[in-house]
Amino acid sequence: MTPQEPGKAAAGPDTGGTSLRSPAERSRTFTGILVNTALANITTSYLWFALTFWLYLETRNVIATGVVGGAYMLLIALSSISFGTFVDRYRKLAVMRFAAGFTLVMFVLSGVMFLLTPATALLDLAGPWFWVFTLVILIGAVVENLRNIALSTTVTILIEPERRANANGLVGMVQGLMFIVTSLLSGLSVGLLGMGWTIATALVLTAVAFAHLLTLRMPEEVRAAATDARGGFDLRGSLAAVLAISGLFALILFSTFNNFIGGVYMALMDPYGLEMFSVEMWGAVFAVGSTGFIIGGALIGKFGLGANPLRTLLAAVAAMGVIGAVFTLREWAWLYILGIWLYLVLVPFVEAAEQTVIQRVVPLERQGRVFGFAMAFESAAAPVTAFLIAPIAQFWIIPYARSADGAARLAPLLGAGTSRGIALVFLVGGIIMIAAALLAFLTPVYRRVSDSYAQVAAEAKAAG
Repeated sequence: MTPQEPGKAAAGPDTGGTSLRSPAERSRTFTGILVNTALANITTSYLWFALTFWLYLETRNVIATGVVGGAYMLLIALSSISFGTFVDRYRKLAVMRFAAGFTLVMFVLSGVMFLLTPATALLDLAGPWFWVFTLVILIGAVVENLRNIALSTTVTILIEPERRANANGLVGMVQGLMFIVTSLLSGLSVGLLGMGWTIATALVLTAVAFAHLLTLRMPEEVRAAATDARGGFDLRGSLAAVLAISGLFALILFSTFNNFIGGVYMALMDPYGLEMFSVEMWGAVFAVGSTGFIIGGALIGKFGLGANPLRTLLAAVAAMGVIGAVFTLREWAWLYILGIWLYLVLVPFVEAAEQTVIQRVVPLERQGRVFGFAMAFESAAAPVTAFLIAPIAQFWIIPYARSADGAARLAPLLGAGTSRGIALVFLVGGIIMIAAALLAFLTPVYRRVSDSYAQVAAEAKAAG
């Protein structure tokens, strides 16, 4: 990667220069980057989902899946400030290529470990090899998230301001496709081929994505935009970039609401599904539910987010709380699938709303650090709940719900079934999510951020 030259900005939208290419040409470049990122995300998610499925099926331990899922989000939280700093300091395609190459190396290392380490040692939670093997895959998957921060800044460079909400919707739609493909393939792969062939498949796909990325070009960014980012972990600059915009920190807090409950889903959604379905069927079920991601992203791509993206964000979070509270009230497969589908329809609205506001009000030379700070802050919420809820569910809630007395007490509200303890956790989490979103509507910060976005949008329209 070649660092930016201080004081020089790249030509292109919002960089202080004039692009020589038409909006349609820039849009085609963005599509190429988006498709490549989709392939890379599919690969890392495919291996990550497979690891989670394989781990639970081999150990039947909710704590293990909760700790591994929480560790993934914690690593993202710890690394995102550095990711954002590098995105600001270097050309976006160079950052993406570095991330792709690093992930490929880590997945190769995981394959070597799987071949050389006995299965009993890999699955021994008290031994070191399980955690080393898991950490290698985790690091490879986490570094891939560097591409997602860079992708958000390419929207600013390549897409006209009035179309950015739609472009962010397309990003959400592609993420939905990723969930569909990986959910289906991961379940089938673990169930039919085993973990070894799953790792081999991930290696091939990662290599293909890396090779394709080397063919892409983005002439709007001859060099990185001038920035005040310094070092490899510019926490002070990231915080200053966030605080420089009135109410931006509050926006990140609003976006974090669903991440707190996301930690509950991270720890318990797969165990709930795997108790109800076989691993092959669960992968297919989650793939069907994940079509909601595509629908949500497509709706945003077509209609945008309205005049106030923040209002859209909070409304989506409240609706997600309602869905999370009711989709396991009974151990019915159709209710669970419908709940997952509706929940994932709303996820792109939350993510696209936050991205659209940041792209509108934050200068390009600081966007990497702002997106990185937001990712760090929001990702830290999920591990907190995942680490807390997994042992509580494993040792207290699930055993209580399966006892004769507990089952009788919960039956009027949650019905009968083997996973009523998990259903109780989902219900409480959903209620908390609803209350947090509704209270946010009443805060002065909500009105201030909404007014700030409207003012910047009006000024940009007048200038245009």
